[in-house]
Amino acid sequence: MLRGYSFRPRVWGLAAAAFACAIFVALGHWQSRRATEKRDLAAAFERALSSAPVELPPGPVDAAKLVRQHVAARGEFLAERTLLLDNKLRRGRAGYEVVTPLRIGTSRWHVLVNRGWIATGASRDTLPEVRTPGGEVRIDGMALERIPHALALQPPSGKVRQNIDIAAFAAETGLQLQPIVIEQRSDSPDGLLRDWPRPDLGIEKHKSYSLQWYSFAALAVVLGIVLSFRRISDHGPQG
Repeated sequence: MLRGYSFRPRVWGLAAAAFACAIFVALGHWQSRRATEKRDLAAAFERALSSAPVELPPGPVDAAKLVRQHVAARGEFLAERTLLLDNKLRRGRAGYEVVTPLRIGTSRWHVLVNRGWIATGASRDTLPEVRTPGGEVRIDGMALERIPHALALQPPSGKVRQNIDIAAFAAETGLQLQPIVIEQRSDSPDGLLRDWPRPDLGIEKHKSYSLQWYSFAALAVVLGIVLSFRRISDHGPQG
């Protein structure tokens, strides 16, 4: 015991310390789970990519069975329907992600393909020239539920957009689109960079945050104990 002090915890102080500790521990557990989820997701991606791709049929597919699976499609790109997703950074450079519908075989069905990244030109007033392979091609990649959305300040229109929604683009163009997007992984003579962000991106950040929250929990316990010591003189005169 510290000289001149006695351990006389206040109920409200201990309750506040316990509550804060519980909150911080819960936040630490949540960040740890996020790190584990991303690690598991990365492992699943690697397993999917190493497996043989599932060929898309010239008909409707069940998106739930294909999302995050290795898929392939054969057909022709509709170059005139190519869209550019704006504000995409690669290695510190600004650019666009190139999305083009692919007609599957000779059917009326199409699938959106996120083909890769291209840098902006010398001026944003002039769009970069995108080379699109002609004739029948075969591409493969990861099937995604959608293209990640960014904050958009205006409705999508024109060739350059912030977001692409499958259903909305189908209604706009009249194309019959599969309910997935293919993130292309196969090579193609188009000059696009297919350096996709890894699904485990941010694991170290989550681990750092979890350690931070656990440290706060420990600090709450220490403060609760320290604040429980009071001067002996506070309890009346000593004989």
